[in-house]
Amino acid sequence: MCGIYGIIHLDGRAADPALMPVMGDVTIHRGPDDQGWRHDGPCVIGMRRLSIIDLSGGHQPIANEDETIWLVCNGEIYNFRELRRELEALGHRFRTHSDSEILIHAYEAWGDDFLLRLNGMFGFALWDGRRRRLLVGRDRLGIKPIYWRRDGQRVAFATEAKALLALPGVSAEVDTVALESYLHLGYVAAPRSIFKGVQKLPIASVAVFEHGDMQVRRYWTMPAQTDRQATEADWVERVKTGIEKSVAMQMVSDVPIGAFLSGGLDSSAVVACMAKVTDLPVKTYSIGFEGSAADQFYNELPYARRVAELFGTEHHEIVVRPDVVGLLPKLLWHMDEPIADTAFITTFLVSEFARRDVTVILSGVGGDELFGGYRRYLGNHYVERFERLPGWVQKSAIAVGRRLPADRHSNLLNVMRLAKGFLASAELSFEERYRAYLQVMDRAQVGRLTRVASHTPFDPLHDAFAASLQDDAQSRMASVDVLTQLPDDLLMLTDKMSMAVSLECRVPLLDHELLEMAAAMPESIKMRGGVLKHVMKQALAAWLPDDILHRKKRGFGTPMGAWLKGELAKLLDNVLSPQALERRGLFDSAAVQEMIGAHRANKHDYTDALLALLNFEIWARLFLDRRDPADLTLELKQAMA
Repeated sequence: MCGIYGIIHLDGRAADPALMPVMGDVTIHRGPDDQGWRHDGPCVIGMRRLSIIDLSGGHQPIANEDETIWLVCNGEIYNFRELRRELEALGHRFRTHSDSEILIHAYEAWGDDFLLRLNGMFGFALWDGRRRRLLVGRDRLGIKPIYWRRDGQRVAFATEAKALLALPGVSAEVDTVALESYLHLGYVAAPRSIFKGVQKLPIASVAVFEHGDMQVRRYWTMPAQTDRQATEADWVERVKTGIEKSVAMQMVSDVPIGAFLSGGLDSSAVVACMAKVTDLPVKTYSIGFEGSAADQFYNELPYARRVAELFGTEHHEIVVRPDVVGLLPKLLWHMDEPIADTAFITTFLVSEFARRDVTVILSGVGGDELFGGYRRYLGNHYVERFERLPGWVQKSAIAVGRRLPADRHSNLLNVMRLAKGFLASAELSFEERYRAYLQVMDRAQVGRLTRVASHTPFDPLHDAFAASLQDDAQSRMASVDVLTQLPDDLLMLTDKMSMAVSLECRVPLLDHELLEMAAAMPESIKMRGGVLKHVMKQALAAWLPDDILHRKKRGFGTPMGAWLKGELAKLLDNVLSPQALERRGLFDSAAVQEMIGAHRANKHDYTDALLALLNFEIWARLFLDRRDPADLTLELKQAMA
């Protein structure tokens, strides 16, 4: 697990190796153990290394036998041993025991198609000195990020955007097209980033630089064909076997390894499989909140403790009352881009806690996308039943829905919030209903809020729907998630927050072979009878008790909505004050104040919208105003006093 970076001049001019330490120093948290770079004419590549496999021999950049091909790679290749045996049989000779060296010899053996042979999470740069070509690639699901920036004939790339901003002559400016999309969705979807002129390499893509040109090529797509021949029993066995195989494969490590455990179905499944593979107690890590009823609503420690006892893990718990004001500047600096998902706070805190003992952690991220775990996937199921009601009943229900309170910090209020959202979207088209379920602000609200209109069409959800050719509703929605929210929200925050403390986080439920299998499962089986994750629950029934299998879903977040009405109210009023907003010049201050008032009165649940605005302004002070995170934290704390 590392941070990679580099520069190539498309016109053949020599690259400047002196810029490598400049790019590397700003991302030292990603690789505190080692650094290195390789310069060859127009190309220079570098990396910071966190040692996981082949601790002493895995220094990078790494070369082939005659040193004509050089590589830097961030991530892990889980099938490297099998590929190594195959490549050695073809006559290739390895210098190290590192998994990264596989990419070089695989490229020599199979050309650009070598990417299809890899099972892993990765971002890499491979320089072919003989052909004077550079490949910069990203794994199928986008577990590892890649940013790039083109300045004339110079293209720079890096794992983190801040490494590009560290280059001489580069300044941070906001991309107003990306800003509108961010306010709409709560994250910036690839290929854009929040920085003007900086792009993200899309998932499953490789950028090829040769002959003075740059081309971005997609090398893998999510399967579209549904298998309607297999029985439910077949699927149950496939899911069970697939999860076991993926977890076992991803436990390979030369350093201590553990698991995040929330007590939810996904993390519990990962821990159950880990316990089957190893004779030693699995190290598990959980986080809970102390304080009000809203805090307790997000406290999952009893469930995590239940699973830990069941599998005899070496369990560790942290109960926090997080210093949000002290955390936000630091965490948003590590994130590179603003985000409206409170999971980035909890992910950082539990990563920091786990890093005291382990260097590698396994997470349950991805189970909802693969096996039908999101409530929004049930939209069609409920709409079909809603449409059977008499018209007057439908209209009455929609009218009642408008008057329901909007809050999420108790079971009753959360049900009312979900019902309010469903009824508000019941008459929309399939695509627009899906959009309504997950948008932070609707597009009309974004238009009223922003003062700087981009007039450039950028609608990643529409583009993702157009690219999703699956033949049932849930599979199409899952495909859209895999193209948008999964890589650019969930996986981005997982990567950035774990690497902020030099912790490698692996996501075995996102093994691409497991995903391809799940993508072929029909909605009618995956969520039979409107039961989320029906087949996954059947597959895990032999391992997990009913109270874990069938517990209500809880997101891995914080009670941010309650905090914004209470202890963080002063922070919200300070950061989003009319004066601050007028000074920034991007948002209509009256519209923002109206949102704050409606949220505090429980008329609308604007938790995510207000967090989006709050985090954007703090991000802007860090990157646009070039404020130091520690100084900004001190200023915010003084304002709270």
